[in-house]
Amino acid sequence: MKLTSEQLQTYENQGYLFSPNLFSQAEVNVMKGELPRIYADAKLGTIVEKDGTTIRMVFGVHTYNPIFNSLGKQARIVEPAMQILDSQVYIHQFHINAKKALTGDTFPWHQDYAYHHEEDGIPTPRVMIAIIFLDEVHEFNSPLMLIPHSHQEGLIAKNNYTEQHSTYKDDPDWMANVTSDDNYAIDLANLKRLEKKYGIVAPKGSAGSILFLHPNCIHASGVNMYPFDRSLVVIIYNSTENLTLSLENPRPEFMASSDYTPIEILLNQI
Repeated sequence: MKLTSEQLQTYENQGYLFSPNLFSQAEVNVMKGELPRIYADAKLGTIVEKDGTTIRMVFGVHTYNPIFNSLGKQARIVEPAMQILDSQVYIHQFHINAKKALTGDTFPWHQDYAYHHEEDGIPTPRVMIAIIFLDEVHEFNSPLMLIPHSHQEGLIAKNNYTEQHSTYKDDPDWMANVTSDDNYAIDLANLKRLEKKYGIVAPKGSAGSILFLHPNCIHASGVNMYPFDRSLVVIIYNSTENLTLSLENPRPEFMASSDYTPIEILLNQI
């Protein structure tokens, strides 16, 4: 799938582009059918909420699950990523956000590039985020909120270290930045300033829709108070011309890939 010049301009101007129904309900059903097994495996990339049991996120799923491996290579996602980044791409990070009913916690206001720059050594924001809806996203199940045009402000988030919640006290430092106690959360003064300047939107739509997001676009989501889960797949594509710098303490491979092999695009169905 190729984006039109108008779509590319929308992404460049607003910092995001919403594309409804890029995957069929049948394909969504196949992907959702994998989730119970993935959640039960409890591999290294599994992150839980503060209660210590509820699944929050699962990283690196594409490295061992053939369905999600195929998803990350789909032309419907990869071709737009290549257009936006004007180069070949590889998958820097791949994760599932579970947003469990009633227990799925917040994702504070943040910019994804803060983590990829500070924690992974990606030198520039020549990165694109693809967010695939595995459930319908509506006003009741904690839709992703974002501040359009905020990517034009550059990298605002700074590391404001806070002590980890007791659930994570024996975990490595990087763990804090994938919990609701996010060290890179945007401060209130900047949020107020940017909301007055740009406003806030919350893209909603059916399962199978995709949100293409700039890594400096500020976004967040609240607690899922809906009685059903709201799951998303998040794929971080990086340009093969924007490779990570050497770091003393890099994040684990399941969170920040060192395999820079350009993606071989798939045209098949999931």
